[in-house]
Amino acid sequence: MLKTNAIEISDYKEKGRAIVISLIVDFILLLPDIVAAVLANSVTLFADVLKCVNELLATFLAWLTIRRVSKGKDLAYNYGYGKLENLTGMVVAFLIAVSIIIVFYSAVGRIKDPVSMHKGGVGLGIFLMSVGVCVNSWLSLKNYRIAKKKHSPVMDSQWRLFRAKAFADGCVLLSLILSMVLAKYSWSLYLDPLASFVIIGFLMFSAYGIISNSIYDLMDKTIEESLQLIIVRELVAYFDEYKSLHGVRSRRSGGDIYIEIFLEFDGERKMADVQNVMNNIKTTLEEKIKSSHVIISLSSSPVV
Repeated sequence: MLKTNAIEISDYKEKGRAIVISLIVDFILLLPDIVAAVLANSVTLFADVLKCVNELLATFLAWLTIRRVSKGKDLAYNYGYGKLENLTGMVVAFLIAVSIIIVFYSAVGRIKDPVSMHKGGVGLGIFLMSVGVCVNSWLSLKNYRIAKKKHSPVMDSQWRLFRAKAFADGCVLLSLILSMVLAKYSWSLYLDPLASFVIIGFLMFSAYGIISNSIYDLMDKTIEESLQLIIVRELVAYFDEYKSLHGVRSRRSGGDIYIEIFLEFDGERKMADVQNVMNNIKTTLEEKIKSSHVIISLSSSPVV
C-alpha cells in the first residue's frame, strides 16, 4: 500500500511539473499578446488576450489541485481527492465558457462597427500567434501523454485546453495574415471579427469534452461497460466457488476506480478457502483493470 501511494504521489508530482511549465509559458506569452492587441487594434487579438487571462487562471487552479494531492495527505479522504480534480475540471470548463461570451460580444461589436487594424501591431501579432501555435501544440501533446498514463480530470482538461489554445492561435494567425494580404478590399475589415466565431466553436467543443468527462464522476456514475464486462467475466470464471452474487458497485474517484463486490459463500466452507477465492478474484481484477481498488465483502442478502 505504501509503495502504491508513493507511485501515485510521484504521478501527481509529474503532473504538477507539467502544469508549472504551462503556467510559465502562459504568463510569458500573455504580456506581448497584450501589447500586440493594443498596437494592432484587433478585436480577435483582444479577445485572445481575455481568453488567455481566463486560461491562465484555470491552469493556476489545476496546479493548486495537483499540488495538494501530491503532498499525499489524504487520511481524511479515504477515496482521495478525485472529486476535487473533477471540480477543477468543471471550473476550467466554466472559464472557457466565460471566454466564449467575451469573444462573442467583442466580435459582434466589431461587425456592427468595423475598424481597420494597424500593420505594425498585426505583424507582431502574426509572430506571436506563430509561436503560440507551436508552443501550445507541444504542451497539449505533453499533457495528453501524461493524462493517458493514468486517468486524471485535471490533466484531461489541461490537454484539451491547450489544444483549444493552439487551434485558436491558428485561427487568429490566419485571420491576421488574410487581413494584411486582402487589405485593399473593404470587406477584409470583417475577417478579423469573423475569425472569432471559429474560436468560439472550438472552445465550445473543448468545454463540452471537459464537462462530459467530469460530470459523471461527480455524480458517482458507474464505470464504463467495457470494464463492467471484465468484472462479469471474472465472476463467471469463479461461478462454482461462491453461492450467490448479491451486488456489484463501482465508481471513479479522479484517476482511481473503486469496485465493491458482495458475495455469499456456502456456510460449511472454511474461512481460509473463502478468503483464498476472494483474494484471487481481487488480484485478477486489479491486474486487468488499471488503477482499480477491489473490495470483496461477504453478504447474505442483496445489496440495495
